[in-house]
Amino acid sequence: MTTGYFSHPRCQQHDMGASHPESPKRLAAIENQLRDTGLWQDLTHCTPQHAVFDDLKTAHSPSCINLIHRTAPKTGSAFLDGDTSMNPFSLDAALLAAGAGLEATDAVLRGNLNNAFCAVRPPGHHAEHDLPMGFCLFNNVAIAALHAMQQEGIERVAILDFDVHHGNGTVDIFADDPRVLVCSSYQHPHYPMRHHDTMAAHLVHCPLPAGAGGMEFRQALEQKWLRALQWHKPQMIFISAGFDAHRQDPLADLNLVEDDYVWATQLIMDQANRHAQGRIVSLLEGGYNLQALGRSAHAHIQTLMNH
Repeated sequence: MTTGYFSHPRCQQHDMGASHPESPKRLAAIENQLRDTGLWQDLTHCTPQHAVFDDLKTAHSPSCINLIHRTAPKTGSAFLDGDTSMNPFSLDAALLAAGAGLEATDAVLRGNLNNAFCAVRPPGHHAEHDLPMGFCLFNNVAIAALHAMQQEGIERVAILDFDVHHGNGTVDIFADDPRVLVCSSYQHPHYPMRHHDTMAAHLVHCPLPAGAGGMEFRQALEQKWLRALQWHKPQMIFISAGFDAHRQDPLADLNLVEDDYVWATQLIMDQANRHAQGRIVSLLEGGYNLQALGRSAHAHIQTLMNH
């Protein structure tokens, strides 16, 4: 048993323009770092299939799914919002990204893998039940979590989000579903300024001020995430793994470093071992400085491999 690495080369064909930070080069940066350090050969590599409509509608309304399908252009670009566009390959990539989370979930639940990392794009945690937004088409982590709860013996899961931007889409989808603990650490005030004030016992918001670093991040997770995880006792844990809280990232103002991601991953793994038989599926979200992204994702994946 080992760590699965779920990715597809066609996820790199989704392209929102040469100047857009959510670039195809992001996946190449992670792969190159893993190859350069020799970690690549120790992973179990898995190529996902597309998610289908029935998978997507667990997290999204039919009107939202149809909007994305209708917007998908045959040539050129089409915009879902001012930051989020589609080219002729975007729908394919988004369906593969959602499919990766589904297949990783199945592999971990079957016991074929200890845990898994999904190196996919477009990311997902800003996509709400009725609204694609913020570089995100489908909410990959929400779809995977809902799929897990359709399997025998899985009644409670947790989604832990350390992206620098609040996981508004995940909160929106699970606002009324106490089976899913959603914990999100993020810079505040900052994009997207939606659903950070949606309150419920199973929604744990950890806002951090601009300039905060590893000490503040670790204190927030220890004080809020640990208490919530010990109360919820999830039977599987999902990670929205955004690496844009890194101090070198151009889109925000937090100051995390690679060791902070190692620490957070170890904390999550400890709770997974206590409550969830070690079952973790991690999905890539943000991270826009290519060098910092490569190093941070490598640190996260290497920690996952130390079962």
